[in-house]
Amino acid sequence: MTRPVMEPLGIDGAWRHTPVTHADARGALLEAFRADALPRRFDLAQVNCSVSHRGVLRGLHYAEVPPGQAKYVMCVSGAILDVVVDLRTGSPTFGRWETVRLDDEQRTATLIEEGLGHGFITLSDQATVVYLCTAPYTPAREHGVHPLDPALGIAWPAHLEPVLSDKDAAAPSLAEALATGLLPSYEECRTFYMTQGRSGAMA
Repeated sequence: MTRPVMEPLGIDGAWRHTPVTHADARGALLEAFRADALPRRFDLAQVNCSVSHRGVLRGLHYAEVPPGQAKYVMCVSGAILDVVVDLRTGSPTFGRWETVRLDDEQRTATLIEEGLGHGFITLSDQATVVYLCTAPYTPAREHGVHPLDPALGIAWPAHLEPVLSDKDAAAPSLAEALATGLLPSYEECRTFYMTQGRSGAMA
């Protein structure tokens, strides 16, 4: 039986999941999420669902570690450009970003570990995104970095005018967030990952 593909991205702690789709004249069936196929234990604590119009940009969001919040992100309707940013101080890839297109055709998903920043922009007229999370939303421990920070230089689609919430538009730059001391530490994240039964842990 063909197995789904869990492909590591260029940032340690981020993966692209490509499921096996079984299609016939009736439609299609796929395993959108399967815990034993993941490279780490994933204790589901909360499921979020967002509906966004074209050009809406959500993020970049992260949670303090521990406990942080790992995410498994799927676009169940429409299309988005999903973005992962390494916000872990001391990481060899600190400040690096990766993008993955998520849509309702390929049914690709992203797995994002605690300590990494996450955001997306809507490519279709409307998109519905479902996030599986390992920890519930805790406002006091949730933070953001401005997604349009020139120092990050994320390649958002040039043909779209980003639409941000007031909160995301007021988020600090990466340098400002670093100065607050609230960004996750690479070493703290590495220790935390070990407790989560992660395989292929960071060197």
